[in-house]
Amino acid sequence: MSDTFTVLNPATAQAITDVPLASVEEADAAIARAHEAFAAWRSVAPGERAALLRRFAAVVDAHVEELAEIEVRNAGHTWGNARWEAGNVRDCLNYYAGAPERLFGRQIPVPGGTDLTFHEPLGVVGVIVPWNFPMPIAAWGFAPALAAGNTVVLKPAELTPLTALRLAELALEAGLPEGVLTVVPGRGDVVGERFVTHPLVRKVCFTGSTAVGKRVMAGCAEQVKRVTLELGGKSSNIVFADADLAAAAASAPYAVFDNAGQDCCARSRILVERSAYDQFLSLLEPAVQAVRVAPPESDEDAEMGPLISARQRDTVRGYLDEVEVTISGSAPGGDGFWVPPSVVAVDDPGQRIWREEVFGPVVAVMPFEDEAEAVQLANDTDYGLSGSIFTQDLGRGLRVARAVEAGNLSVNSNAAVRYWTPFGGYKQSGLGRELGPDAPMAFTEEKNVFIAHQGL
Repeated sequence: MSDTFTVLNPATAQAITDVPLASVEEADAAIARAHEAFAAWRSVAPGERAALLRRFAAVVDAHVEELAEIEVRNAGHTWGNARWEAGNVRDCLNYYAGAPERLFGRQIPVPGGTDLTFHEPLGVVGVIVPWNFPMPIAAWGFAPALAAGNTVVLKPAELTPLTALRLAELALEAGLPEGVLTVVPGRGDVVGERFVTHPLVRKVCFTGSTAVGKRVMAGCAEQVKRVTLELGGKSSNIVFADADLAAAAASAPYAVFDNAGQDCCARSRILVERSAYDQFLSLLEPAVQAVRVAPPESDEDAEMGPLISARQRDTVRGYLDEVEVTISGSAPGGDGFWVPPSVVAVDDPGQRIWREEVFGPVVAVMPFEDEAEAVQLANDTDYGLSGSIFTQDLGRGLRVARAVEAGNLSVNSNAAVRYWTPFGGYKQSGLGRELGPDAPMAFTEEKNVFIAHQGL
């Protein structure tokens, strides 16, 4: 008999439901079904596979409100975020529905014959999804993988399995064959580990902590198995003195406190040119205090909800206990896993709160003297996922963006992710890229075929 996990509403700490957790044997059975379904799915005509993905997108679109409501309760997301996340699943499916008919190979000039390349699906793809953005990150894996002709087994995080389970039902409703997209709730060290070790799983997509990502990568190496990793971040928001300081300060809280700071792309370090440092902090304080922190289920205007669990709340509080908080916002009292938005002024780049990924509503602020020091401080980290640069000198904006070692940079903006542009990190923030026009290719093998002209 399977174990079960009690799913909680993080805003209230109250139980929602119990979800069965798959055993190794149940994971093996799901993988076997996906492998059995692969031969037929890869043979579906490109236009027909595209139509099925568009139908899946349409069914998701009809259930956006339902999916959002589930995520508000299960993950503590705000209504605005949850609706965007459900819509992102729909948009990814629609975008990658254009891929099956565009998985082009090439004809390469060679002597004595004709040389052709083909992109062929890998087989079964294992997608391991974190708890911070359960819906979008699931779709970033399964949409391009399915479009390329693979079947998918997906393990949601134990804390947030409910939208993934519903999406699997909607896939069947849309007409995807049994076994093409299978959701397997379970523990990471059981189901996730089995995705890594099972020989029929030919690629693993993992989003989560850098520490676990290293273990996934090492495990995949045993079978020379493909792996995409989207891991931690400690991204910088660099504000130069010539920037529109009011705009930079007004947007900074939402670059780090969105989803209660539980975002690998969070700009959790703010670097401010020293001549503008005091003015920026004076503008940042009212912006932080204006962030509406409230239980999302009962307040549709909430801009920030709770942390996902008591454990995560206590971890974040542990960082704050080590420092003096410079600016603090508000948070509800009572039950639930709440931490107020917090700003910490830092002058030592060796401090733990400056170097480690807090993964909560906490941002550290430090002054810099000039462009060279800004780049040096931004790059002084094991991570390299995202970042922002605020300046009215667009030459400097581009120059600094090229110098900062991160995969996703924005100038005069805090945008990080669009489904039609590539996403991924430098250094220990990850391996490979998700999203964008090339994502389906990462779920294929490239085959080269030479046809000799002799004898034709």
